[in-house]
Amino acid sequence: MEGMEEMEEDALERIEDDNHNCRAEGVSVCSPAQVCVDSDSSSDTFLNAMTAEEYRTVYWPKLERAIEHLLNQSPMDHISISYEQIYSHVYKCVCQQHSELLYNDLMWKITSHLEQVSSKLQASPPEHLIENFNLALTQYTAALHCIVPVFIYMNKFYIETKLNRDLRDDLMKLFSDHVAEKHVGTLLPLLKKAHSMPFQVKPSTMASVVKGLYALRPDWVPLAPALFSRFIPQIEPPALESQLPYYAAQDKKLQMDLSQNGFSRGDQSRKRASEES
Repeated sequence: MEGMEEMEEDALERIEDDNHNCRAEGVSVCSPAQVCVDSDSSSDTFLNAMTAEEYRTVYWPKLERAIEHLLNQSPMDHISISYEQIYSHVYKCVCQQHSELLYNDLMWKITSHLEQVSSKLQASPPEHLIENFNLALTQYTAALHCIVPVFIYMNKFYIETKLNRDLRDDLMKLFSDHVAEKHVGTLLPLLKKAHSMPFQVKPSTMASVVKGLYALRPDWVPLAPALFSRFIPQIEPPALESQLPYYAAQDKKLQMDLSQNGFSRGDQSRKRASEES
């Protein structure tokens, strides 16, 4: 029990650290005395046995509501959630041997959410798909910054120990399988087209989406190597001297594109300071 208590204290400290990230995403953190997810107190005694029925009717509904809030929050939302209370529910479920139920329910809940996200992206006009995909991935990643820490006890004593995996990896794989994989065939041609027309899509959005796809599935690089190499360093072999004319032609084309889009290279008639000295 002493080891379990130390793990609980360590987990709570990590939750407090991650709460700072959650605040940045627009989620306010309640004090232990506040009741934000449910009207019940989180002072349940761990000595009482929890039946599967009690888990299903009492504990999981509380956790499900909290997860749903986190998944659907936006930077403009101000949702009050007691992370200590969520953690205490997870802790008791794990101690009462309901880890497998809890894990399966969490994966089902998030999978259902991601299927809805994918359906919305499917209905998105092509000209808005890159931006909408970026928003979906950004929102989901922000939610995981809060979800993963409060499920740390389940991760440590069930997912890592019995499944030999990691919760965050599993949840990112869900996004890859249920969202990114379904849209990558449409996204990559749109990204390549946008990249050939500078500033059609904001550079920060382009970088975010390409880096996000690479983080999800590095094996997508061969589908658009030139695109990925623009945003991911060192994914292509070193340049060969024989390829220098090709790179020079690419640079010249980029300069022409910029010029045609109104981006002047400046007053070329003025000499550099070093040339005047």
